[in-house]
Amino acid sequence: MKKKKAAAKAAAAEGRVSPVELPHRVAILAFEGPDRYASIGGLGTRVSQMANALGHLGCIVDLIFVGDPAAQAVETKGNVTLRRWSQWISAHFPRNAYDGEREKIADWESSLPAFVVDQIVVPTAVSNERTLVICEEWQTAGVAVAIDQLARLRGVRNTFTMLWNANNTYGWEHINFPALRAAAAITAVSKYMKFELARCGVPSLVIPNGIETRLLSGADPKLLAEMKQALGGRPTLVKVGRFDPDKNWLQAVDALAELHASGINARMIVRGGRDPYADVVFARAHERGLNVERIGYEGSDGHKVIDGIALADGPIIHLRAFLDDATLYALYAAADAVLANSGKEPFGLVGLEVMAAGGIAVCGATGEEYAEPFVNAIVCDTSDGRELATYLRALFANPGIADEMRRAGAETVGRYTWGHALAALERKIAYIDAVTN
Repeated sequence: MKKKKAAAKAAAAEGRVSPVELPHRVAILAFEGPDRYASIGGLGTRVSQMANALGHLGCIVDLIFVGDPAAQAVETKGNVTLRRWSQWISAHFPRNAYDGEREKIADWESSLPAFVVDQIVVPTAVSNERTLVICEEWQTAGVAVAIDQLARLRGVRNTFTMLWNANNTYGWEHINFPALRAAAAITAVSKYMKFELARCGVPSLVIPNGIETRLLSGADPKLLAEMKQALGGRPTLVKVGRFDPDKNWLQAVDALAELHASGINARMIVRGGRDPYADVVFARAHERGLNVERIGYEGSDGHKVIDGIALADGPIIHLRAFLDDATLYALYAAADAVLANSGKEPFGLVGLEVMAAGGIAVCGATGEEYAEPFVNAIVCDTSDGRELATYLRALFANPGIADEMRRAGAETVGRYTWGHALAALERKIAYIDAVTN
């Protein structure tokens, strides 16, 4: 315990927040995680970084997720143990963690509660320590209810704190909210998500995401220089995310067409998934006279991606390749703007990552509470491509604005590290325990 307190104080000093006293044992339950198989959206980044940050503070963390079926079932790295659940099902559904979702949810609800209660909560209680259980997204709502019921049966419900966290509205039609509210404290990643829950009659506490402190050093200088050389000084936009209507892909395409119509030879580098909505996006590009050039590579060699970008000449470059973090952040920093312009964004982790890398983020106007229009980011209030094009033209015309925004973004992101987020989490847990015990 002394080691845990010493680690907490050191981490707090690094993050410039007061020392954090969190439960000794933490279990995080989420379908997504650090494996490529389970890294689909921002949730995988969230839970992986949160687990590592908690481990750095001295907590013993179990991150339970739907991992790669070919990887080790249990893997321990420092204070964090990765537990790849439902691998026997994932072997039959090779696409990603959500492939075979219904079967995996049934497996989680039948097998996880006993493991969490009997193998984590009970032994921790015997040692006179508390456990924190964090359940993420709608797939774990039934698991949370079952954990609560089993813990009451075992007589250990008062030995742990359980949160169910909302990152998005997906799947809410499947949630029994009255049962969930009785089982766990409800949290949300932003005020936007808090208001979405309130529309369902569900009160919640806001506990924001964070980013890793290591990201504050910005993009790798060598990779950044290579990426800038590959871009060749041409106005360049970047958009990375799922092909989904919520991500405002059509606005991005329309804005690029508007820029071309006004004589600005800009290009857009895009990286999406295999979602069917990609066909809609690229059909719109062809309607607007924008050719789509595809670059595809196997493996994770970022230099191949950079070489491919240097050779590409189309207005839209569709990257069909894995982007490791170093290459991705170099791309963010080298581009003129990164389009994280979602029409519905619960938190906007990408925007913070762009700021940390040294880039300029274009955000929507929902959960990105850190974004200040033309101070540290560009913020779009509509899904109209003409609005986005107007702001981008102003950005291209005034390099001084861009420099100021990059500097302000770097200052902003320092206030959103996991050290700050976990300090908020600790205080919210203190309130939850005070009103429930």
